[in-house]
Amino acid sequence: MKRSTLALPLLSALTLATLTACGGGDGDGASDAKTTDRAKATASASPAKPSVDPAKELAKLLVTKAEAGDYNVREPEAGDAMATTQEQLRVDKAACAPMAYATNYLPLGAPEASLVRVADKGTSTYNYITLATYAPGKAEAAMKGLAKAASACTGGYTAKSDKASTTYSSVKKETAPTGTDTDTGADESIATASVVPYKGTQTMRTQTFRFGDTIVNYFSINTYGFLNGRSSEADIPTDLVKAQNKKLG
Repeated sequence: MKRSTLALPLLSALTLATLTACGGGDGDGASDAKTTDRAKATASASPAKPSVDPAKELAKLLVTKAEAGDYNVREPEAGDAMATTQEQLRVDKAACAPMAYATNYLPLGAPEASLVRVADKGTSTYNYITLATYAPGKAEAAMKGLAKAASACTGGYTAKSDKASTTYSSVKKETAPTGTDTDTGADESIATASVVPYKGTQTMRTQTFRFGDTIVNYFSINTYGFLNGRSSEADIPTDLVKAQNKKLG
C-alpha cells in the first residue's frame, strides 16, 4: 500500500515530463526558449575558473637557496641593473639587441612573464639567472634571435641606458654544455663570451637553455677586474646550472 502511494507521484511527474517533451505546436518553441534561458542563466551563474598567473607559476621553477648548495640566491638589489626593461636599453646595432639583453639579465624576445635571481658564494663573481615563460612558439623565436645576434655581433657593439653605457669589443659563440650533468633535457642551448675593454679585458659569459616554452639565461660577471683595474674572466658555474636546469627538465 505504501509502495503504490509513493509510486503515484513519481509516475505523474514522469508522465508530465514526457508530455511536455513530446508536445507539438507553439508549446515546443516556448519550452525550448525556457530551456535555453535556464542554460544561459546556469552558465552565467557558474564561477569562472581562476586564470593562471604566469609569474607565480614561473616562481615555482626558480632554484632556491636550499637547492643551490653553497650559493646565496636572492633578488638583485634595487638599482643594480643598467636597465630594467628592454625599452630602457638602446643598442647601436639593432641585430645585437638580444645579446645586450642576455648580458644585462633581461628576458629575450616577448615573454609572458620573467623573473631574475642572482647567485654568488660571497666572492667577486655574480651569476644572474633570468627565467622567462612564453606563449607557444615565442620561446623558439627568442632563441633564434639570440643565435643570430651572437653571429652578427662578433665585432662588438655598444649598449646604452639613461644610467650607463657599455661597449663590448667582441662576442664569441662557445659550446654550451649538454648531457645529463647540466642541461637535463633542454631542447636547445646557446653559449657566448663577451669582452668589455675596461682596464684590460673583462670577459663575461652567458649560457641560455630552452625547455619547451621556458627559457633560462645564465649570465656571469667577475667584478674584481672592474674594481681593481685588472683583466678578469667569469665562467658559468656548472653546479648552479645543473641545479636550476633540473627543475626545468
